[in-house]
Amino acid sequence: MRRAANNGFTLIELVMVVALIGVLAAIAAPALLRARQSGNEASAISSLRAVVTAQFMYGASCGSGFFAPSLSALGAAPAGGTPFVGPDLGGADISIKASYYVTVGSSGGADPSAPASCNGVAAGRGTVGYWVTATPAAGAGSHAYGSNTLTTIYTALQDTPLAMTDTTAPAGAVAIPQ
Repeated sequence: MRRAANNGFTLIELVMVVALIGVLAAIAAPALLRARQSGNEASAISSLRAVVTAQFMYGASCGSGFFAPSLSALGAAPAGGTPFVGPDLGGADISIKASYYVTVGSSGGADPSAPASCNGVAAGRGTVGYWVTATPAAGAGSHAYGSNTLTTIYTALQDTPLAMTDTTAPAGAVAIPQ
């Protein structure tokens, strides 16, 4: 009588492998989520730096010393030129990039003395100051970011927009070293 060859895995061996994979996944998942969140936050800071640079380029070359009133104004190209921000930021007045809402505004509002700009922003719509915020979508990050005419980037541990003005940051916000 010949004995059958034992070529397969037992049920207990399979259960042990599945349990081991489950334990490893439970250990790795939080680290992966933190890495993703950190990447989103780095992208938000980069977006703010891009907007700050674009605002100064806009004011110097297109806005006659005035800043753009919105992201869409920074995304509009002057005649024969390129937009001041890329399409990932300048397509709308509120852009979503890396799960952060990026918004530009001015606490002083539009300045009626502002001339028309070279990219079609109507006369009287430029601003003498601006603020920009990056606010996380649900679960995307734990820090909100903001900057303004003074170019310092601030952060706070919150998921609501920072209450920036053209020249000040809200109480409790911390400047990010540049």
